[in-house]
Amino acid sequence: RSIMIRLINSFCVFGAVFAFVLFIFGILEREKMKMKNRVTEVVGPETPVPIRQQELSFPLYQRFVKPMFSRIINILMKYIPAANEEVLDKKLSEAGNPYNLMAREVLVIKYLVAVVLAIGTRFLLQNSGKSHMQILVMIIAACIFGWLLPDVLINSKGRQRKEQVSKELPEVLDLLTVCIEAGLGFDGAIKKVVDKSKGVLPDELFIVLEEIRMGKPRREALRDMADRLAVDDFSNFVGSVIMAEQLGISIGKVLRLQSKEVRLKRRQSVEELAMKAPVKMLIPMVFFIFPAIFVVLLGPAAIQIMRVFGR
Repeated sequence: RSIMIRLINSFCVFGAVFAFVLFIFGILEREKMKMKNRVTEVVGPETPVPIRQQELSFPLYQRFVKPMFSRIINILMKYIPAANEEVLDKKLSEAGNPYNLMAREVLVIKYLVAVVLAIGTRFLLQNSGKSHMQILVMIIAACIFGWLLPDVLINSKGRQRKEQVSKELPEVLDLLTVCIEAGLGFDGAIKKVVDKSKGVLPDELFIVLEEIRMGKPRREALRDMADRLAVDDFSNFVGSVIMAEQLGISIGKVLRLQSKEVRLKRRQSVEELAMKAPVKMLIPMVFFIFPAIFVVLLGPAAIQIMRVFGR
């Protein structure tokens, strides 16, 4: 048992030292790449570099850590059941596919994080003097936390992405309306938005343009984009554009109406948040501010009363 504890301690020390060295090396490599890019901008591109030298110029994480981690995941993916893979794949799509992870890879990460946290909690509480039942409860809690942590991060990423799309949508609709009324076609207006804007929505519109160039119908490309974003306002916009195309209605008028409706909904949501603010402020006021005020106001009177009745 003591040998196992020493091995685990040695492994933890090695991991900490390795992570620290990797962090320092990453900082140095980042500064080196910035300097190299600056020299390239000023002097111009260098002569062709051999492939081996190009590979060695990549950061250590990209050359060693990421391939090793990918191999571990590929090995474990064969033994992990594909439970709720479709739901997780939809969540990843709504979150923008962070780090280009697939649903099965996220499942492997969830198992790994749960097991690592459970084992780490077991060894941390080994000599803490707690009972076996308390240690078991802490291990189960750590396992559940490790299992749910990737889901929480993915949901948070998807929620931030939806909020950003909702903020960008009115400006994008206004720019599309101006471009179409100036004489551009719908595809040309989308390209102008992609060139002049930055954010989640222009990036997704760029994907739509690439799909259209590859031969995908515009209706399907827009519907797939609406499914990826899962934002109600944008889904309504896509449905209105497709309906206008089918009925021969002017897209410019539809876009202007959609822009007004989106801005109205955004104003109503802001007003709703403003109306909820006093109710949310009531809880900290009752539990934190009012007691302090009562102590300051009634404290001296209580002391005087105690002195009078104490006699």
